[in-house]
Amino acid sequence: MTTYLPTSTNPPSTTVMRQEWRRLTFLHWSYDPAVVQALLPEGVTVDTYDGRAWVALVPFEMVAKAPVGPPVPWASNFWETNVRTYVRGPDGRTGVWFLSLEASRFGAMAAARIAYSLPYYWARMRLVETSAGRELLYVTHRRWPGPPAESVVQVRVGAAFEPDELTEFDHFLTARFALWAKTRRGLRWTPADHAPWPLYRAQLLRLDDSLMTAAGLPEPEGDPILHHSPGVAVRIGRDSWHELAVSN
Repeated sequence: MTTYLPTSTNPPSTTVMRQEWRRLTFLHWSYDPAVVQALLPEGVTVDTYDGRAWVALVPFEMVAKAPVGPPVPWASNFWETNVRTYVRGPDGRTGVWFLSLEASRFGAMAAARIAYSLPYYWARMRLVETSAGRELLYVTHRRWPGPPAESVVQVRVGAAFEPDELTEFDHFLTARFALWAKTRRGLRWTPADHAPWPLYRAQLLRLDDSLMTAAGLPEPEGDPILHHSPGVAVRIGRDSWHELAVSN
């Protein structure tokens, strides 16, 4: 049985990219595992908690940097909104699986599609903060490629979670230190190391989203589970590969 921890147990030895994930909100819904599994390729298995699959809508600010040196503001800073779930690869290692990723920087979107084989889309995006940063409005409109989709998420940030308040389920939903992706070569696992998330409670004020259904999911049911974070600094490590035939 896997125990989900707030820090990585196997941080990368080599850093190929640095990132910062800022002003991030997780909105999670549960799904029948079979529904999510149908969207995954051969060799990848949905990771469940208490018998349920979990899918997140995650809007945030991205800063991408080379392994050394400062960011380039006109190229490095942009907005993202992801639809993600949690999986195990053929070797049993866990990670995030992205069903879609919206990015406001066309160059970053195109580079990630080519270099990382991730389902990125170019989008028009903005973040509006009010009440001294305690209320956040994330707006996303997909530009290219299709299908058309958009998302409006407004939240009010509450009190911080103390470390001893966070449960293993909170870590299952947020503390993921790798991603899996399907490529022409096979399946790629990429490690990502960062400090424990500083997590805050959040209240949902508004939600109007079609990114989840555009990714192939049924409309989510019920209220989402929310977490907010001011962000973390991240080290992206070197890929490892599973050279197997990927049929879908």
